[in-house]
Amino acid sequence: MNRHLTLKQFRYFLAVAESDSVAAASRMLNIAQSAITKSVLELEDTVGLTLFERSPKGMRLTPEGHRFLVKARRVIGAVAEATRGTREGAAPLAGSLSIGVTSLVAGYYLSEVFARFRRTCPAVEVQVVEDQPPFLEHLLINGELDIAIMVSNALGEPQALTAETLTRSPNRVWMAADHPLAAQEEVSLAEIAAQDLVVLQADRIEVLMRSVWARHQLKPRTLLRTSSLEAVRSLVGVGAGLAVLPDFLYRPWTLDAEHVEVRTLRDAVPTVDVGLVWRRGSQPRAEVLEFIEVARDQSRSRRPAA
Repeated sequence: MNRHLTLKQFRYFLAVAESDSVAAASRMLNIAQSAITKSVLELEDTVGLTLFERSPKGMRLTPEGHRFLVKARRVIGAVAEATRGTREGAAPLAGSLSIGVTSLVAGYYLSEVFARFRRTCPAVEVQVVEDQPPFLEHLLINGELDIAIMVSNALGEPQALTAETLTRSPNRVWMAADHPLAAQEEVSLAEIAAQDLVVLQADRIEVLMRSVWARHQLKPRTLLRTSSLEAVRSLVGVGAGLAVLPDFLYRPWTLDAEHVEVRTLRDAVPTVDVGLVWRRGSQPRAEVLEFIEVARDQSRSRRPAA
């Protein structure tokens, strides 16, 4: 019997993938767990792939599952784009748009938003500037950039900028699969501070965590500070140290095929918010407003719907 993929299967798959649990997906969607389990099994059967590793701790994406996740988000995003409709009787947008982005965020949020905007507004000339957060803020305030996609809850000049959060990513602790703390479901900041730490110096993520350590009166032992995410992942994978990083950066495998585990933090830690940032008080042109709408749609398409 030939089976066809359904939007419901994509949405249920996304809910499980982003919550690591059928039970959590069930609560998120207000759908029976049995219905979600059946849908995911049918999806795996149809595509001929094992998308999840099942364990008493929950559902983790396999390497094939991670690749399918990218495709599923594109499908849901395309549906959202198609149902937005067009401005009836309006002429196609033209003009220009300058977008700022940090290198860390670019790899995870820019490509899909950029592609959708180009399809929606092919006549708009787009320029993308990649730089560090302080310089992007400088360009926004001076009117040299129209908008930026960046970590939006660690701005250096918040009084001069408007920020709209697209996604909030919780921080979790990364560790090697055979690390002693991997036997625990949750890990405290005090336990982490007693271990060597690999720190990512990018997009002010270290600044957010520095305030957390100070608030808890902890001084973690820092093995290395680096701007390379792959260096962090590799060192964690071989057991050299732990890292505390937002979920949007997590991948379960290093370049050398070492497995990286994640555990929930027992203590409250602020999320890392990625969002749109533009100059406070400015009147965004039509091209900028359209980009904001496309980014909002893209953000909604990443959140599973019932």
